[in-house]
Amino acid sequence: MAPTPATSLRYAVIAPVAAGTTADPAWIGAFARHVEACGFESLVAVEHAVVMSRYSSVYPYDSSGRMELADDCPIPDPLELLAFLAGQTTMLGLATGVLVLPNHHPVVLAKRLATLDALSGGRLRVCVGMGWMREEVEACGVDFDSRGRRADEQLQVLRALWAGTDPAGVDHEGEFFSFSGAMSWPKPAQPGGVPLHVGGHSRAAARRAGRYGDGLQPLGVAGEQLAGLVALMREEAERAGRDPDRLELSLGHLTAKIDLDRAGRLADQGASRIVLAMSPTSDLQQAMDELSACADRLGLR
Repeated sequence: MAPTPATSLRYAVIAPVAAGTTADPAWIGAFARHVEACGFESLVAVEHAVVMSRYSSVYPYDSSGRMELADDCPIPDPLELLAFLAGQTTMLGLATGVLVLPNHHPVVLAKRLATLDALSGGRLRVCVGMGWMREEVEACGVDFDSRGRRADEQLQVLRALWAGTDPAGVDHEGEFFSFSGAMSWPKPAQPGGVPLHVGGHSRAAARRAGRYGDGLQPLGVAGEQLAGLVALMREEAERAGRDPDRLELSLGHLTAKIDLDRAGRLADQGASRIVLAMSPTSDLQQAMDELSACADRLGLR
């Protein structure tokens, strides 16, 4: 993947769910408007349909193996949250990072995503993941061990329903989903449908991004491991007859630490977007000041 000039990078901000305020309409509305005013590309919402008070699953992104969020932390549904914020903003991109794909039936999800994209004027980007918490996925009625195969089919179903305009409808016969003559309207505002990115740290995630996605958002990887995943994504895209140069790479950093030098190093690794995590504060002014300082360092305003 060719390096992206640092000046061409896009910067997204993750809604600071750990602050416990992302379900507060006044707080998150003001926060989103400030994200937009600062010149950031998009706001990213996370998902957990449920958080189990007891789980044996290992959280892969912390050495403790435990998720950093408190069990009772408010985690609003990401699509409902983004729909609310679409009405609070005018140009700000609306993204998930990540939507736990196994938790969702793709026929229903296709309608929800298309509706949000249509009503927001084509501002939606969806990054999906397979989910690490077995107990959550199983609570949603899905077999955890087959969620990867299920996700491949889900991505195909989403794209088929968005693309289908034949009066006879769309037919699909797969391992997990089957329908005939399905018609799903409205269509997404964006040509080609809502961009679908794949998040994760595994080779399976990279392969999935290459075969079915519009980009990869590797989580918790760097160096040679990151380069290997990007190369694998590109190889899979070529095998599937897709253009690997059209795929995006989103890498993470911190709003409090990112600057143009650090951004340039990520661009040299092929990043087209940097997804920034906030310090978890419930003080709205403090959060806004952190965003303002970050935007100034990056020359966004």
